[in-house]
Amino acid sequence: MAYHQIDISFPLLAPEVLAHWRQIPAAVASDCMNRTQVMVSPIKPIFLGARLCGQARTVVTMVGDCGPICNLIGSARPGEVLVVDAGGAEDVAVWGGVMTEESMQRGLGGAVIDGAIRDVADMRRLQFPMFCRSIVPRGPHHGFGGNVDTTIAVAGVPVNPGDIVLGDDDGVVIVPLAIAGEVLKAAQAHLLKEAQWIDGIRRGVSISKMFSLPQAQAQAPAPAPADDPL
Repeated sequence: MAYHQIDISFPLLAPEVLAHWRQIPAAVASDCMNRTQVMVSPIKPIFLGARLCGQARTVVTMVGDCGPICNLIGSARPGEVLVVDAGGAEDVAVWGGVMTEESMQRGLGGAVIDGAIRDVADMRRLQFPMFCRSIVPRGPHHGFGGNVDTTIAVAGVPVNPGDIVLGDDDGVVIVPLAIAGEVLKAAQAHLLKEAQWIDGIRRGVSISKMFSLPQAQAQAPAPAPADDPL
């Protein structure tokens, strides 16, 4: 079965805009979207310090099929991040070392796989930013089918081509391209506010006072039970 390539275009963000996004932690971006757009917790980087920041190219593929992903690797632009709905399957890898080599050669920004991968030693050696659900030796097949550059749902989050993918040690957050400008401004302001909070804590201000948290009310202890006459 042939895969389907959706003919879609999206505005490309300027390098200086992406440079601003690289300063935004995934958690802060989510906070500025009412704490939404967060992929489920099993989606994690394969090495500490891995970072994702780029526009998404999307793939939905049949379980155990890497064919559509390989085709997208060959056409994606430098800096783009491949986001793959592989059905959440944990026992058949849809990404491996050869795919990583081509992704590095083409300058791709990394990948998010809602499914399994293998050959992680190669990715760690090359420092390729890979986020996935699981790792397993069993390899994939080719050509079962799938769609490229379409709206997908990955680990609980909708993803469209062109959306901003942010990943770090906490996990992955997707910023819809349609609201990216306002989210970036909010995130930058949030970072300034966090810096003020940290400064206050280092000067001895408590978190409770800083956030005006409700204070505990004194309560008299309960009376001791009467002696049992029996």
